[in-house]
Amino acid sequence: MNPFDIAIVGGGAAGFFAAVTAAENNPSARIVLFEKSSRVLGKVKISGGGRCNVTHACFDPDALTIHYPRGGRELRGAFHRWQPSDTIDWFSGRGVELKTEADGRVFPVTNDSHTIINCLVDSARAAGVVIRTSAGIHRITRTDPGFELDMGDGDHIRAQRVFVAPGSLKNSPLVASLQDLGHTIEPLVPSLFSLHVNDERIQGLQGISVEPAAVAVRPGRKMQAGPILITHNGFSGPAILRLSAWEARRLYELNYRCDIGVSWIGDRKAESVRKDFNGLRRSHGGKAIKNLPAAGIPARLWERLLQAAGIPPAQRWSHLGRDRENALLNQLLEARFAVNGKTMNKEEFVTCGGIRLSEVDFRTMESRLVPGLHFGGECLDLDGITGGFNFQAAWTTGRLAGLALCPTG
Repeated sequence: MNPFDIAIVGGGAAGFFAAVTAAENNPSARIVLFEKSSRVLGKVKISGGGRCNVTHACFDPDALTIHYPRGGRELRGAFHRWQPSDTIDWFSGRGVELKTEADGRVFPVTNDSHTIINCLVDSARAAGVVIRTSAGIHRITRTDPGFELDMGDGDHIRAQRVFVAPGSLKNSPLVASLQDLGHTIEPLVPSLFSLHVNDERIQGLQGISVEPAAVAVRPGRKMQAGPILITHNGFSGPAILRLSAWEARRLYELNYRCDIGVSWIGDRKAESVRKDFNGLRRSHGGKAIKNLPAAGIPARLWERLLQAAGIPPAQRWSHLGRDRENALLNQLLEARFAVNGKTMNKEEFVTCGGIRLSEVDFRTMESRLVPGLHFGGECLDLDGITGGFNFQAAWTTGRLAGLALCPTG
């Protein structure tokens, strides 16, 4: 067999970025990219509701790392070498204009993920990368020299170097061979998902979004802030997705059965809200509490919280006693809900876990155990919250691997 110089396992963001980087860095290199499905860049296509959330407008590498529940420390140095501004410049230099939305997410101005897909595929083909679809790799074996890749149908490919970026390793046939090569696979569990909650306070309120809000696993876990969306199954929205990312392993251990505490008014303190109540007593004391929601709470949710606090529909602000005020504050600041399951967020499905980070050199993304074997993207035990951070980790790890895979020719 005439071996390739580089084999890329996975036709996602990290795989394409590594392939294009390596091919452009050394045009004489023979590079092949394998994608198990019939189409490449599947996650890019569906990201951001089909618009592709390319990255996030956070241009301080140190600040960027705080958005990664796992891998932030290892990515710090990597982001100093390739960060969101570099990603934006890379696409801009290839004719892809990007825009930054108010929340920092970056999208193509076309609002169409195919803009990003076409750019990556066209760049790869122009650089001479061989793209093979419906071509999954089942096993990677070390040979002398290089590697042999088993495609599971009797076909074998040889390559001097291999970049592994198939996305999540959950249910991947590669797990066994990577372990045989000496690598440790950290537990693979879901990240970025919505929560199932069956509670009278939110029944029939699907579609209501509350901002600012915050949520935490109880007892005692850290609050995650952001909008909360009430769904027909329970809760979703940015705050819930952040919670699911930061608490991915904890929620898995609890089998997605736990209590959460919700603050419908973000990080506001009780005394601040009491001042609002006192102001309503003075200015609207004769009006029914249910007709004047406090703290910007949507009217229908406000009525449910009043009911949960034991406040009658006709109760006037001037007659709100201390006990019922405390009960209402509790519903606003620390409403407890029982979680009884999860639903994966289809646009942002991410897996926590993968190749142990200490086994990878983040300057080159090369294995510390197997020279010539490199990793990138979600197969590593790193993941970010929603907002373009997972794609940025893919661009960065793909870029650094691509430079190391194929030095300038």
